[in-house]
Amino acid sequence: MIHIETPRIRLRDWEDGDTDPFYSINSDPKVMEHFPSTLSVEESANLQKRIIEEMSEYGYGLYAVDWKETGQFIGFIGFHHATFPADFTPCIEIGWRLSPKAWGRGLATEGATACLNNGFSELGFTDVYSFTACTNEPSIRVMERLNFAFEKTFQHPNIAPTHRLSKHVLYSMNAKRWLGG
Repeated sequence: MIHIETPRIRLRDWEDGDTDPFYSINSDPKVMEHFPSTLSVEESANLQKRIIEEMSEYGYGLYAVDWKETGQFIGFIGFHHATFPADFTPCIEIGWRLSPKAWGRGLATEGATACLNNGFSELGFTDVYSFTACTNEPSIRVMERLNFAFEKTFQHPNIAPTHRLSKHVLYSMNAKRWLGG
């Protein structure tokens, strides 16, 4: 089922055929540069299973993304319920992870914009957050293009304090600002 469609991408339910290309994305050191490690076949499959379970529970989530130009699966864009211990959780997070062949084309921004329109207008979200390692300049640029407000930096509780990726940035958007109210 297609949940959201933009001029260049389709955000849809996950399919069995997504498993191998999803692993290819999750095992790519360039894609996972701002994560603690690449994922094994089993870890990638488990992540896909958790994403599908969350989508089933809430009716939305991290949607599988097809690029219309090629018809290929290129990653995910959508929402996740972040529950790790922090002063802003539990919260709804918007996130994306795309294949390098889709980078630099504005697809993450396009998909995230469509998701936010849906989240605030149809799903009734009041606030959405986005966060990433301070080193992840491409994702930070997407947050800024979406006009998210910088909130703060924080130490991610699931990453060792001495790890190069432990320091994160937190950005937010609320319905009133997004909808122009």
